[in-house]
Amino acid sequence: MTSNAALPDAPNASAAPQASQTSPASQHAVRTDVLIVGAGPVGLFAAFEAGVIGLSCQIVDALGEVGGQCIELYPDKPIYDIPAIPSCTARELVERLLEQCRPFDVPIHLGQRVESVEQRADGRWTVKTGEGLEFDAAAILLAAGNGAFAPQRLALEEAVPLEGRHVHYSVRNLADFAGKNVVVAGGGDSALDWALALRSVAGKLTLVHRRNGFSAVDSSVEKMRRAVEAGEMTFMVGAIAGLNAPNGTLESLEIRQVGGATQIEAEHVVALYGLVADLGPIANWGLSLHAGRIDVDTSNYESSRPGIFAVGDIANYPNKQKLILSGFHEASLALRKAYTYAYPEQKRVHVHSSYDAKLAARVAASAE
Repeated sequence: MTSNAALPDAPNASAAPQASQTSPASQHAVRTDVLIVGAGPVGLFAAFEAGVIGLSCQIVDALGEVGGQCIELYPDKPIYDIPAIPSCTARELVERLLEQCRPFDVPIHLGQRVESVEQRADGRWTVKTGEGLEFDAAAILLAAGNGAFAPQRLALEEAVPLEGRHVHYSVRNLADFAGKNVVVAGGGDSALDWALALRSVAGKLTLVHRRNGFSAVDSSVEKMRRAVEAGEMTFMVGAIAGLNAPNGTLESLEIRQVGGATQIEAEHVVALYGLVADLGPIANWGLSLHAGRIDVDTSNYESSRPGIFAVGDIANYPNKQKLILSGFHEASLALRKAYTYAYPEQKRVHVHSSYDAKLAARVAASAE
């Protein structure tokens, strides 16, 4: 859920940022009160909260699908710590959040990577994406998870042309692997979770890991070993060293083991080696950073640059908990401070949602 940006006018965190003497945003810029960077759960809830308190907003995300890391990494994994929802999958949570913010008809721009962010003399921000979109925003809310992230890929040249067809770094739909000969590579939670899930649909499932020990939770390891003993899947200690794909169709893998190399048949490889996370150009925004995250004031989750806020996993403060529900709270407070940038001459009056007639009317209209 992530979008990278560069801020050329703020060279370091210690220097006090100055508004640049630039002309107003161009005529084709999309004007909005708040630009939300990140379409994961926290970004989606922020869009709802923005609407509740009377702020217009737009969402941009570099990924091609709504849901951020939840959808990228574990769309069908259960989540148990969302208030009032005993259990739901990540996919279900994202669907419910989309339904919740539907009354405000928030535009979501996917596949849009933020490339430049510049504060103008009037205090507003001009934000441009690499794909040509331009925004004129009073405030920016970063809900970008761990920043820029990408799966660790197979270090094999022959894997590149097979990506999306035979080589995968995430699982979108279990049915795509029905009856197929599938190899899952990795030893973490994601690798074991998907190996266990795929064994029920694949024609044959093999888990390959470089050692006999795993970094996954004990319960998943025990379940995997029981599945191997029951003949539901196979486990091999080794590393993928080559792909045999004549005419662009994967047929087999070369597995490097202690005693030598072994060839095994395979139609699909799901490589789940984890993610490479990096703030990328965000590190050049002139924000105060700590351990790759953005330092914020916990009274309003504003960064060291007034008008830029950070919420969710990308935010850093004492006793920070990387929980979705924490991100919801952070976004709510951040937007109330963002309101003062969008409408500096107005005093916002708090209204409980139960007594908000306009909100009730919007919700009812969107349900029709």
